[in-house]
Amino acid sequence: MAQPLAREVAVEVAKQHGVCIRPVPLKRLDIHTGTWDVVDVPCGATLEATCPPCAKRNRQLRMAQCREGWHLDQEPVITPDEPNDEQRWLIEFRADIQAQHDQAVSKGEDTADQDAIITELDGEINEAGMRGNVLSRTTAKRNRSTRRRQDAPNLPKRAMTATTLGRTFTSSDGKTYRPSLFLTLTLPSYGKIRNGVPVDPASYDYARAARDALHFSKLVDRFVQNLRRVAGYDVQYFAAVEPQKRLAPHLHMAIRGTLPRAEIKQIAAATYHQVWWPPAETAAFDGDHLPIWEDGVGYLNPATGEVLPTWEQALDQTAEPLHVSRFGVQVDVQGVLAGTPDADQCIRYLSKYLTKSIADSLDPDDQAQKDHAARMTEALRFEPCSPTCPNWLRYGVQPKGAKPGMMPGRCRSKAHKPDHLGYAGRRVLVSRKWSNKTLTEHKQDRRTWVLEALGQNDQPPDPHRYVWKPVPAGDANVAPLAVRLLRSVAERQRWRTHMAQLQAQADSQDLSATDGLAGAA
Repeated sequence: MAQPLAREVAVEVAKQHGVCIRPVPLKRLDIHTGTWDVVDVPCGATLEATCPPCAKRNRQLRMAQCREGWHLDQEPVITPDEPNDEQRWLIEFRADIQAQHDQAVSKGEDTADQDAIITELDGEINEAGMRGNVLSRTTAKRNRSTRRRQDAPNLPKRAMTATTLGRTFTSSDGKTYRPSLFLTLTLPSYGKIRNGVPVDPASYDYARAARDALHFSKLVDRFVQNLRRVAGYDVQYFAAVEPQKRLAPHLHMAIRGTLPRAEIKQIAAATYHQVWWPPAETAAFDGDHLPIWEDGVGYLNPATGEVLPTWEQALDQTAEPLHVSRFGVQVDVQGVLAGTPDADQCIRYLSKYLTKSIADSLDPDDQAQKDHAARMTEALRFEPCSPTCPNWLRYGVQPKGAKPGMMPGRCRSKAHKPDHLGYAGRRVLVSRKWSNKTLTEHKQDRRTWVLEALGQNDQPPDPHRYVWKPVPAGDANVAPLAVRLLRSVAERQRWRTHMAQLQAQADSQDLSATDGLAGAA
């Protein structure tokens, strides 16, 4: 029994060679030759617990993206491509269906068929390489007061300039420096903490901690808006959301350009996010006393039979914000220069936790931390996470897009799961003009470098040459997973051997050139 299992050793070897251990088999049709084959596609996981090789590749890709965009010295230029014939045809077809829809509405006829076609067409429009929606905003925007809260300090405002580059400084010897910033923002205190757990769990404000975690991404958006307003230019950033030991999310942000530290701290203190949602303080329905669904009507009060107010109706009656999120007083600001060890260290720190879930910061041997995480999960259980959350039924409001089968405390959003602890947003936040490249283009750069090192031409594949289809379960053409892993490991070994040979040839050529120069001297 002390002998290792061969299958587990094969998986470990695959991890060491950077092979995806959970490849997805897909059937590929080559329309030029008419042949089918089965291709393993990496799962693309971002968490080590799912697939360490894919998580490592994604982390390295993000590090390259951060490095390339942090200290740009030229203005990024983003020019949309000209629409092709397929995109024009889709818009023309969309116009015809819209005309049919409008005509049916004017006659009072049913528009279900046109609505279904429009929904499908909008999806095809995005798949064809067009961003956004043809009609832009289709619902009326709910207006709220834009007056700043009296308990928040005012912000200075500079005239905006059309640039994304920060200021440069010239030293006495004529050398030009382009500094940038590395910023860390945290949430406020909810009670005294020792070793990552509350000293007094009974007095710890878990309700506020849960709501701050749920709306942390919106608070970050507000901070970026205020930052650009004060800076006076289109500030670009690369940020990562990571867990603190107390399980609260906090933000590390690489900012292109620089501002005085006092202004950064002033912006953080003046930033807040108001959550304009219906009240969710007192439960109207609990236990077995839950709203009842009726087809064509919605959810009803089980005692009176009255229809619960819809999400829009409840918002119309909302006079005060449900919650106000703010940052804590701890704000760390560091100046960073391009090409220095500090810049590399900050990039590694930014990507340190990207391959781990928020709950991975827990010590598996620390029972106090486990209890703290369990209390946080329980605080999130009945807290509404979005307008569509079933938890709104607990507070007498029909969720947006209500449907039968909803029950409070059983929301499937990842915000309620123990691995996320309230934060359901993206772990990496990148501004549009950060590196002037998409993540796919960064991946293509890495692919080009590898192919050139292997002595192969990097010709972009024809996107219309192949037709991809999922492989049905039990397909006899798909080899067992162990066989596919062994094949991938053998392929990686061939690549590494070839790379080593090319490196040896390059070293020998450099040595010969050095000897020739020495002989000539």
